[in-house]
Amino acid sequence: MPGDDYTPGRCGLLLIDTVNEVFDPGGKGYPLYQAEFERIGTFGNLRRLLAGARERDVPVFFSGMSYTEQEYASWGRLTGIHRAMFDNRLFEAGSWNTEFHPDLSPGPGEVALAPHKNIDVFASTDLDAQLRHHGVEFFAVAGMIGSMCVESTARSAMERGYHVTTIPDATASDAGPAAYDAMVARYPLFSHATLTVDEYLRALDAARR
Repeated sequence: MPGDDYTPGRCGLLLIDTVNEVFDPGGKGYPLYQAEFERIGTFGNLRRLLAGARERDVPVFFSGMSYTEQEYASWGRLTGIHRAMFDNRLFEAGSWNTEFHPDLSPGPGEVALAPHKNIDVFASTDLDAQLRHHGVEFFAVAGMIGSMCVESTARSAMERGYHVTTIPDATASDAGPAAYDAMVARYPLFSHATLTVDEYLRALDAARR
């Protein structure tokens, strides 16, 4: 499409919640998504996406979630997703669970944002400032959960004027294949492009020629 040229120097990739809690078998959240990860190939696709972005000099930003003891004890008016996380003590600040998975963690020169507290990463971090300081206009997003944090952040990016790319094979939904299919069907409504990992990397290559 016109304008979808992924101009070198103007692209950026955000990976959300690529932490042990979600992607290591020892994480509390992993059993919730294991079947979908295996069906979609999410973990391997994320590794290829990250490696491909690095090979093409695309800035990568990482956003993890965490909550402190004070937040667990004092937050009021919790949403359903917050209640589920708080009741099960997911994403405990300072724990192994909130460390980035070794295969999906920031490398030299890559940005690890402050922990996000809501499902929209823009809402409680400096993501917007970081993207703008790095000259990002073509914003791609992947990670977890595809139907929550990824979707909310992609919608917010669109509202802020970024060109948004969603990558459905580098995420998963929270409720099985039917929910995943519905999620993928929604993505083009607020994304400028919805591409597989391979399609996204080919688009980056095409823009470099």
